[in-house]
Amino acid sequence: MADTPKHSVSVAGIVVDSDNRVLVIRRDDNGRWEAPGGVLELDESFEDGVRREVREETGLQVDVEQLTGVYKNLSRGIVALVFRCRPVAGEVHPTDEAQDVRWMTRDQVEAAMTPAFAIRVIDAFDGTVHTRIHDGTNLVTA
Repeated sequence: MADTPKHSVSVAGIVVDSDNRVLVIRRDDNGRWEAPGGVLELDESFEDGVRREVREETGLQVDVEQLTGVYKNLSRGIVALVFRCRPVAGEVHPTDEAQDVRWMTRDQVEAAMTPAFAIRVIDAFDGTVHTRIHDGTNLVTA
């Protein structure tokens, strides 16, 4: 069993406002623009993890609406469950984990994010659940 691959499970929230803008963060650890999210804790549900991560990274409280995709980072063994959310309370602000927080249009997201993370936002708008794999930056075809 020593050769069994290890995976990490993460969650992310695609928070969409009434103008169809998406809440994004510039991560403090790598400077990349991404949707708020992170590692799911052992004792929490997927939805609780999304709510916690969005609140910790942006100050915003959200309602989790639906699963929009499952994404695997092949190089790091991370499986991310991504959910569309809507804002319900709070004021967005930078945090220890997010050096900048802002609302972006889909076009701005595509220009600012790497393809592997921009696709999560794009997928959240069509109402279906997607499964995709990537190398940390670019999508990989199966």
